Amino acid sequence: MSEREQLIRAFVDAQGWGSAEILPIPGDASFRRYFRVVEPDLRAILMDAPPPEEDPQPFVHVARYLTAQGLRAPEIFGVDAGAGLVLLEDFGDERMRETVDAGDAEAERAIYRKAIETQVELHLRTPAEVPLYDRAVYHREAALFTEWYCPARGLDVDSEGYAKAWDAVLDGMDPAAPKVTVLRDYHSENIMLPPDGSQGLIDFQDALVGDPAYDLVSLLQDARRDVSEEVEAEMLAHYRDLANPAYDLDTSYHVLGAQRNAKIIGIFVRLWKRDGKPRYPTMIPRVWKAMERDLRHPALAPVAAWFDANIPAELRDPAGTFGGKFDL
Repeated sequence: MSEREQLIRAFVDAQGWGSAEILPIPGDASFRRYFRVVEPDLRAILMDAPPPEEDPQPFVHVARYLTAQGLRAPEIFGVDAGAGLVLLEDFGDERMRETVDAGDAEAERAIYRKAIETQVELHLRTPAEVPLYDRAVYHREAALFTEWYCPARGLDVDSEGYAKAWDAVLDGMDPAAPKVTVLRDYHSENIMLPPDGSQGLIDFQDALVGDPAYDLVSLLQDARRDVSEEVEAEMLAHYRDLANPAYDLDTSYHVLGAQRNAKIIGIFVRLWKRDGKPRYPTMIPRVWKAMERDLRHPALAPVAAWFDANIPAELRDPAGTFGGKFDL
C-alpha cells in the first residue's frame, strides 16, 4: 500500500468507516480522483484532491453554500483539507446525460426544465462568497483558444487583435445583468439524478459570481451531448418565463456562449496534448458548431471578423473533419 493509500485509509477510518471497501471511480479532467466507500448498508464518495495541484476547500465552501440555499449539493461528512481529502454524500451512478440519451423527447424536456428551474432558484439567492467572474477571467479563458488550438492546427494568428476583439464585444454586454453564483460546469455530466428524484449538483469548486447566462450556456450548449436548437430555445423561454430577466439575456447568452466555447476548444486540445486524454478532441466539432451559431449574433461582430481573418474555413470544423490535421 502506497503512502497516499495509507493516508486515505486512515482518513476513512477516522470518519467511522473502518470496515468499508474503497473502490476507485473513473476520474475527470483534473488531478482529482474519486472513490466509492462501501459498507454493507452505506455508501459515500471520497474525493482525493491532492495538494499542491488541488485544494478541496472551495468545493466544501460552495457545497455548504448551496445546501444552505436549499439546493441539492452533496452533504459533507468529513474533511481533511491539508491532506486534500473529503468524504461526501453518494448521489449514485445515474447522471442526467445517460438518462436523457436513453429516454424520449418528453423525458428530455422534463429533465431540462428541472435543471433550468434549479438555475432560477440559484439566481434568486444572495451570491456565494467566491471571486468575481471579471473581464480578466473572460480574457484568460478565451485566450486558451489561441494558446492551444491554433498552434495545434499550425496557425500563426493575431493574438493581440483577438484580445481587442473580445474587449469590444464585452463592452457591449448589458451592465444591468445581475450578479449571481455561476457554477461554471453546469452540464449533463455534472447533474446527478439520485434515487429521491432530485437533481444533485457536483463539480462546482470553481464557482464565481457573474452573469446568469453563463450556466445556461453550459447546460444548453453542452460539449458532451447534442442539445437540439429546439430544446435550447424552449429552455431559454422557460428561464425567461420564470426569471423575467430585466436585461439583455439574448446578447449575454451568445457572447458568453462564444467565449465559453472558445475556452472549451482550447481546454480540450490542452487535455489531449498536455495531459494525454484523447477523448476530448472528439467533442470539439460539437463545440465548434455551437460557437459558429453564437458568432452569428450581431454583438459578436468583432470576434466573428477576427475568426474570418485568422481561421481558414477548412480549419473550422463543425462537421468533425479535422482528422489527423493537428500538429502532434
